[in-house]
Amino acid sequence: MLETVRARLTLWYVSLLAAILIAVIALIYLLLARALYVRIDDSLHAVARIAATSLANDLAEGQSVDDAARSTAAELASRQYLVAVYDGAGRLLGEAGREDDIVIPWRPAADAPAGGEVAFVTIVEADDLDDRHRLAFQRVLIPPRQVEYLVVVGSSLEPTDEELESLRGILAYVVPGSLVVAGIGGWFLARRSLSPVVAMADRARRIGVESLSARLPVANPRDELGLLAETFNELLGRIEASLVLQRQFMADASHELRTPVTIARTAAAVALQQPTRDEAEYRETLEIIEHEAIRLSRIVDDMFTLTRADAGNYPVRKTPMYLDEIIDDVVRASRVVAATRNVSITCETVHPAPFTGDEDLVRRLVLNLLDNAVRYAPPGSAVRVALDRAGGAYAISVSDEGPGIPAEVQPRIFERFYRVDAARSHEGVRDGGAGLGLALARWIAEVHGGDVKLAASSRLGSTFVVTLPSSA
Repeated sequence: MLETVRARLTLWYVSLLAAILIAVIALIYLLLARALYVRIDDSLHAVARIAATSLANDLAEGQSVDDAARSTAAELASRQYLVAVYDGAGRLLGEAGREDDIVIPWRPAADAPAGGEVAFVTIVEADDLDDRHRLAFQRVLIPPRQVEYLVVVGSSLEPTDEELESLRGILAYVVPGSLVVAGIGGWFLARRSLSPVVAMADRARRIGVESLSARLPVANPRDELGLLAETFNELLGRIEASLVLQRQFMADASHELRTPVTIARTAAAVALQQPTRDEAEYRETLEIIEHEAIRLSRIVDDMFTLTRADAGNYPVRKTPMYLDEIIDDVVRASRVVAATRNVSITCETVHPAPFTGDEDLVRRLVLNLLDNAVRYAPPGSAVRVALDRAGGAYAISVSDEGPGIPAEVQPRIFERFYRVDAARSHEGVRDGGAGLGLALARWIAEVHGGDVKLAASSRLGSTFVVTLPSSA
């Protein structure tokens, strides 16, 4: 039962309330009892002082010691107080109001405090342990003979003890009853407060892969549970978006991987349909298979790199290098492919251009942009590569003279597997790519503290600009 939050909250609430209630009631009880007993002592002190004054007055009027003692005791004694007067030797001179079962413990007058002070003693009768009496002893020195007397005043504590006992009995019922009521109220309060959590748990239990569009109920968006529900809903939204992207990625990847595989298999099947073929036909078939294998390898490599980048475990090894040398090497390698398409490449770079980064990734960044430009550049056109340095950043620009990118699709060109081949296609394009080059280029620039943007695009061509911090 205590495994539920509701039961634990109720238990803690009742336990805390019990501790506070018992502490407060105990303190109040002790203070009340002390005040009642102090009031009894004050009244006994006052009666003892009056008795001493009355005894002195009676002796001053010429009464005998015994008569004065009996007179004083009779005047002040009542059902509430007993009064007794002793001489210094301990002889009882007079008393009144004492019950037969009360034995006054004798103490010499010399042992009583002087100067009007009073000594208090509590006695308990042997035959009635519940009947306690409080006695006050006061030593009286009466001039002119300076004779010492002992005045004893007592009062029963039984009424006060009974009142306190009655109070304890009431509290013995009130405290447990209050805790029971508080526990029941705390249980229902916790149940009502946690009911949104139960509702959210039930709804979350029914949410699966096929129903990620469902959301948890938000009873009150301003309290903590409402904030929890909204946070969980936001998490579900992110998971749903990630799952949609994952499914789209898998669908696009399957399509992109299936295309070169299908072409290679078809070419091989066609070549094998007849028992013999001449060398030229076999070479053409092998060239097709090689081309599709290269394309397939590039797609797999790009996908693997982006997957590791998403997981955050791609090893970026930054070392000192020169950007101008990297760009010159990539341009020289790309001119071989560009020449087969009748496209020229011009390069203008600043020298030197020191930079700290991952050489393989930077080389791949420039190669992707340059390969993209060459692929869409029409025959007889030129691709321009430039490296400039302005302030604390490098700017690498790659421009082509292709058909340009329509404005309505420009915001999506850095998405994975997104291609605008229909808009930029022309007769010289054999392979529109897999749509991963720009996404990979942007990631490489970002891990080096830079960015890639489409600076301009029209019917006269497109220009992509990479910015990299020179101090990276």
